[in-house]
Amino acid sequence: MTLVEAYVKRAVLGVQEYFILTVKAVRYIGSRPFYWRDTIQQMDVIGVGSLGIVLLTGLFTGMVLALQSSIEMKRFGASIYIGRLVGASAVRELGPVLTALMVAGRVGSGMAAQLGSMKVTEQIDALNVIGTDPIKKLVTPRLVAALIMLPLLTVITDIVAIFGGMMIATIKLDLTTDLYMRSVYETLAGSGFVFGVVPKDVLGGLIKPFFFGGIIAMTGCYFGLQTRGGTEGVGVSTTRAVVTASILILAVDYFLTQLMITFLFD
Repeated sequence: MTLVEAYVKRAVLGVQEYFILTVKAVRYIGSRPFYWRDTIQQMDVIGVGSLGIVLLTGLFTGMVLALQSSIEMKRFGASIYIGRLVGASAVRELGPVLTALMVAGRVGSGMAAQLGSMKVTEQIDALNVIGTDPIKKLVTPRLVAALIMLPLLTVITDIVAIFGGMMIATIKLDLTTDLYMRSVYETLAGSGFVFGVVPKDVLGGLIKPFFFGGIIAMTGCYFGLQTRGGTEGVGVSTTRAVVTASILILAVDYFLTQLMITFLFD
């Protein structure tokens, strides 16, 4: 077997194991016993623990987006529409993606490091010995917590990004707060409503982080459980978890966007 064949074989087996782990974790969501305390603890780690970085990311993203866009919009006398651009960009794309990338760097690496440390110190084997399924005990609570908290964090990022854009619009472009917010509302409402209540842009911006949360949790847990070689292996697993999760987020974002354009916005 050549080196290329061996690499391809390992890659295929890795993808297979990744999806098997995901299927098991999802299946255990509805089965007893329910580890509610572990789930709530992970919600605190993912949600509350990531709040600071999410607030900063949203604020500066909105400010930079408004500042850069104002340069071109001034040339065409379209500065009054800056709220449309910031609102649509933040809610549709930048909010979900940047939130997921920030959380992947912070939480995904933490999951991989924690589970990796448990793996090399044989704590995972100890759970098997006492009859506790490690996937149900360790992976499923993290998956459920990520699925719940990523959309909530994304909403916070969107709101703060719109607020950051409003700061630039009022200070640098001399627009009124009312004009800016009305522009944001018009662009979100202009996309249409689902069930007559939720704007399509907002719904699309909340569907994405649901998938991103699953990617972050499963990638971090997968590489954590695959850790080999002591403390050095923990570092390798952590790096691989962050890189892989970031790439998957960007790739899945493209396909989700294409699906939403086809089924949601047509």
